[in-house]
Amino acid sequence: MNRLILGVLPCVLAACGTPSAVSTSSPQAAAPTLTHAPVLTKLESPWDMAFLPDGTMFFTEKCHGLSVRQPSGNVVKLLGMKDAKGYPTSAVDLFCEGQAGMMGVAVDPNFATNRFIYVSSTSGLTAPGTNRVLRLRVNNNATGVSERVDIVTDIPYKPRASDHPFGGPGAHNGGRLRFSPGDGYLYVTTGDTHNGEVPQSPTRIGGKVLRIDRDGKAAPGNNAPAGFDPRIYTYGHRNPQGITFRPATNQPYVAENGPWHTDEVTALVAGGNSGWDPRPNIGGRGACPDNYCGYSPNQMGAVDPKVRSVFMPMTDLKTYPNAMKPAWTNDGLSQGLFTGTFLSGPQWKGWDGRMIIGLAGIGIHGTPVGNRLDVLDIKADGLSATRTTVNLPMPAARFRSLVQGPDGNLYVATDEGAISRLTPS
Repeated sequence: MNRLILGVLPCVLAACGTPSAVSTSSPQAAAPTLTHAPVLTKLESPWDMAFLPDGTMFFTEKCHGLSVRQPSGNVVKLLGMKDAKGYPTSAVDLFCEGQAGMMGVAVDPNFATNRFIYVSSTSGLTAPGTNRVLRLRVNNNATGVSERVDIVTDIPYKPRASDHPFGGPGAHNGGRLRFSPGDGYLYVTTGDTHNGEVPQSPTRIGGKVLRIDRDGKAAPGNNAPAGFDPRIYTYGHRNPQGITFRPATNQPYVAENGPWHTDEVTALVAGGNSGWDPRPNIGGRGACPDNYCGYSPNQMGAVDPKVRSVFMPMTDLKTYPNAMKPAWTNDGLSQGLFTGTFLSGPQWKGWDGRMIIGLAGIGIHGTPVGNRLDVLDIKADGLSATRTTVNLPMPAARFRSLVQGPDGNLYVATDEGAISRLTPS
């Protein structure tokens, strides 16, 4: 996550060529009233959640592992990371470092017959480490997992050996897993790992959204350009940590945190380029630290007209005029956009069918702190949106995951160590 954030004026970004997606506030007259109830507390960095129809909730803790909360409220630990305590099964190759660790979790659409769940985690099976997607089989009473199969083994990981001056080891992993309710395939988000070559690379699968089957093979119809890894659905991403599917159309949308500006929500198109290219000497940038131009000095063009000509947008339409355009750009700010989901059901009133996103940033240089939930009314073409900021019934927190449970309520995981339930009234 970026802890250094620059305040950016939307008009400045527009002058720099970044898409100026509408993000004005919309009326809250039709908004539901939310109530808050804690579900789990005293967790270690809960990262993601996935539900069974009966309310069984699988959840991950970044440096501990995978657990399950039974409908009764009883919590059972399932698979621990290296050195994690109290787990019946531990995987000594799984480790956490910086932003890396055990991240996304997803339940197979055919869970009732195959008992499969999937997690993304950092592994040391091959040096210096990789991010992987693991398939696990859950036993009949959801008290244990077995039959681990690593269905994706080559998602890049940022090692400690890197001399990059920004961010530590384990940065920018992506890590969200979601099955599409439309096509039934697994979508996997991956980050650029602070490597300038990765996002636009046809063969390295960092800075991408993958679309695969339950064995890790490429799904048909990914439409990756010639020469690209066939598992790639979209490319040119920075660090997408949210992916969700719009009701009715099932079109995937990613939530992606920006560098020192411009968080983005983008509708994905098979084979599309999201336009992030942090390599040096693109558009006259010159040399960059560790050959990664994702930060200063080139990003100072957002606020300093003297260097605006080498400013690098999140979606670089000058270099990639056919790139996918974002629906929302957070008024040009970077505030730690990490997660999002579409709300569904009449209990959500005017928010039914809209996307809710969680921001978890720390602002400096006059940028307001994120730590909020926003609801986006995204136009049918996916190219613009209006925003409503949620009136939270709980203290503002750094939101890590948002999942609508089978009871229709919204479950939120925060870096403060809690999973809570937000109920619309």
